[in-house]
Amino acid sequence: MGKQSLLRVSGLHAALETGEEILRGVDLTIQKGEVHVIMGPNGSGKSTLANTIMGSPVYHVTGGRIQLDGEDITEAAVDARAFLKTAKAARQDKPVKFFEFNDQLQNTLDTLQLDAAYAQRYLNVGFSGGEKKKSEILQLLTLNPKLAILDETDSGLDVDAVRVVTDGILRYKNRDNALLIISHSTRLLDELPVDYVHILSHGRFVHTGDRGLIDEISKNGFARFVRAEAR
Repeated sequence: MGKQSLLRVSGLHAALETGEEILRGVDLTIQKGEVHVIMGPNGSGKSTLANTIMGSPVYHVTGGRIQLDGEDITEAAVDARAFLKTAKAARQDKPVKFFEFNDQLQNTLDTLQLDAAYAQRYLNVGFSGGEKKKSEILQLLTLNPKLAILDETDSGLDVDAVRVVTDGILRYKNRDNALLIISHSTRLLDELPVDYVHILSHGRFVHTGDRGLIDEISKNGFARFVRAEAR
């Protein structure tokens, strides 16, 4: 028997409340230890795919299945937790010791070059674009999920902030978890170990390859893949 996939998306179709179909049959399998990158032109459905996997109520699954660790989560509701300590307790299924959690949180704040007062602010209230992106990585390192989906995490970041975010992602990554990265830009990907790159166009994958695709897209864009799909 083959090993169980961490994430398996099968024949996924998703639409807006208006009925407009965005995803048109997406298949994706991610194993533990893997890093997958999804790229594609504007409006291809990248963020829709990420939001549908995470259960956003904006999109309605009209076909297919989403399985996480063998469990069907296609109809599961979004589990929104407001406080990092509460969320980590739920993730571990056991109480979190205050001082242990506080030390871990402080170390993560130091890594991301964030002041300790940052952790006392309401989530994303008054945050700059860069702070919001660092907040995503703070949550990532604190919760340590099995699967992390990062949607345009490098958007709006300067060179130094990209470096900090990249270091945070590298700290998170290990052989027991996995990453799904949605990206327009290639600069966040330069230092990351990438196993598979998927090109999304008009709501479906039109090509999958290794990290060599990143260089090709950086040089030549998506024209070749869009033309091939149109034939």
